[in-house]
Amino acid sequence: MAKIMVMGAGGWGTALAVMASQYGHGVTLWSAFREEVDSIRRHGEHKKLLPGVPVPPEIVLTDALEPAASADLVILAVPSFAVGSTAQKIAPLLREGTLVANAGKGLEENTFRRFTEVIAGELPRARVTALSGPSHAEEVARGVPTSVVSASRDIAAAEEVQDILMNPHFRIYVTDDIVGVELGGALKNVVALAAGVCDGLDVGDNTKAALMTRGLAEMARLGAAMGARSETFAGLAGMGDLIVTCGSMHSRNHRAGILIGQGHSPREAVSIVGTVEGYLAAKTVWQLAQKMQVDMPIAEQCYRVCYEGEQPKEAIRRLMARPKKHESEILW
Repeated sequence: MAKIMVMGAGGWGTALAVMASQYGHGVTLWSAFREEVDSIRRHGEHKKLLPGVPVPPEIVLTDALEPAASADLVILAVPSFAVGSTAQKIAPLLREGTLVANAGKGLEENTFRRFTEVIAGELPRARVTALSGPSHAEEVARGVPTSVVSASRDIAAAEEVQDILMNPHFRIYVTDDIVGVELGGALKNVVALAAGVCDGLDVGDNTKAALMTRGLAEMARLGAAMGARSETFAGLAGMGDLIVTCGSMHSRNHRAGILIGQGHSPREAVSIVGTVEGYLAAKTVWQLAQKMQVDMPIAEQCYRVCYEGEQPKEAIRRLMARPKKHESEILW
């Protein structure tokens, strides 16, 4: 059994810690907030984010960083804005060759770096992987059958994560297309926000289906421009994650989009729901699309709704009024 340190005691980090502990691993769950550690310890569960899911007493709860020094696997499950700073904190502690799995989804603001690039920059001695796919924390924590992807150019490192975390309820596939896997996880958040807006406007299934399909095409186009394989976007880290995030009330992106569609401002929606990665990513993805000269009209309209005050119905009108196209020339 492995010694695992999960960095980030939010819903996703807590779910991964619970799952790993249930299958015999020695797990330490770290939070930057002492009050969060104390609350989980006091209640035996994460009352706010995973109510009703017991946190096994075998899990060590801490706000100390030292356990990272002896971990076989460090899982980073922190919000996008904290990825670099969290990696920086544990850099002096990690042994040469320590396995690090990033479980977050997004891109670094301004630099457009994928999170494993950010982590590798701070942890040059670590073996860095990405873990992504359709995996709501609420379901993983309860043992609902789930499949995800472990990705790294170091395929042996990706396979080690597979060996450690895979169990009868959590199936892990392996790929070396880490660019496609990470972009799939980051870009789908923007499409999921837009899908939520469709639901909030109550425009119907046709509109939402078109948005998801064309959103996936945009994801694949940007991925191809950045060196990803198009088939990755038809897999778990692309289509799979897009489906689960666009259609579930577990998704904060989806819930925030519904509120925007119902008339709340994007800032109001974020304040109600909490951290909404799709809102944060909307600006970054649109800026990246411009830099790479990739046509991403849905991403553009998401940006304009989130940051320029455009009304959602006007965004739909603009998308529907675009010049005529052949589907095959813009699908992948």
